[in-house]
Amino acid sequence: MNEQTKTPRQLGYRMPAEWEPHEATWLAWPHNSVDWPGKFASIPWLYAEIVRLLAAREPVHLIVENAAAEKRVRGMLHRAGANLDRVSFHRWPTDRGWTRDSGPIFVRNSKGQVALTNWRFNAWAKYDDWRLDDKLPGRVAKLLGCPHWQPLVQNQNGTKCQDKNGAKRRVVLEGGSIDVNGAGLLLTTEECLLSEVQQRNPGLSREQLESAFEDYLGIDQVIWLGRGIVGDDTHGHVDDIARFVARDTMIAAVEPNTSDPNHAPLAENLARLKAARTPSGKPFNIVELPMPRAVLFRGQRLPASYANFYIANGLVLVPTFHDSNDRVALNTLAEVFPGREVIGVHSTDLIWGLGALHCMTQQQPAGRSPSGI
Repeated sequence: MNEQTKTPRQLGYRMPAEWEPHEATWLAWPHNSVDWPGKFASIPWLYAEIVRLLAAREPVHLIVENAAAEKRVRGMLHRAGANLDRVSFHRWPTDRGWTRDSGPIFVRNSKGQVALTNWRFNAWAKYDDWRLDDKLPGRVAKLLGCPHWQPLVQNQNGTKCQDKNGAKRRVVLEGGSIDVNGAGLLLTTEECLLSEVQQRNPGLSREQLESAFEDYLGIDQVIWLGRGIVGDDTHGHVDDIARFVARDTMIAAVEPNTSDPNHAPLAENLARLKAARTPSGKPFNIVELPMPRAVLFRGQRLPASYANFYIANGLVLVPTFHDSNDRVALNTLAEVFPGREVIGVHSTDLIWGLGALHCMTQQQPAGRSPSGI
């Protein structure tokens, strides 16, 4: 299916909320030990357990490096008790396994037709190895045979910007930098998308980004938060600090310890959420979610947060950290997701890779791929 000339918005598409029914979850099997120096041996087994939990609820699309990797992973999943009948393997080489950021962002229309948006991925404007990951959305679009779009940077006169090689310049966006309520509202942070240090889209204004969200994700209103948490090498991804859990309800990470460096930015974000209003002019319901104590390894503060949970069909997977607040976080999320089983997944080793459960997963909404538009 070729890319379309009309935007998703013009064709009635929007980005669904994560809690809406899934067709499947996408993951990429970990293979880059550089992401977990000294701890990599435990990571594949953690992934195997996560695949087991997800495959009990919905199909899983699992990306592996090659045939040898598939054979090895099949053996691990079998030993872990995963339902292999619900796991589809795709032999696509990748740089890393953080599919939330490198994978496609799906959209769906009122007819239940599913398509995807293919934003540029440049490894958080930090690393040189991203070109394999940047191919992932295109591979998924070809596999599914669904419509897809590449959001392009536009000049003020409406023409498409070009890079130094003359190619059209795509907008850089990672899935972990945004969160939506499925009804036209989007959360993100200024640190990630607007600050000078992030270098994702140099020269792109707040208004231009909001226009791209409107055109390609069906967004009517953007709620801008400030900064992310300490240790987050993505420059402030919102999925560590605030998430929609219903159309008019958000959870917000809070740190009451005033001496903790996360206290001030999270307090400011909470104030912004309390000041925000729904399209009908009402305040949002804000549920406060505690932070775990600082997780350190080799003297480095890691971006541990309970907000990096993943919502699947009938299930919520929550990162836990051997902390007394684990129980508080699990109980809080069980209250806001009463129809889902809430399961804690020990993530102290996983977070050494500077990402957790939401970072490694990408949901494909339930629906069908149209034969054409």
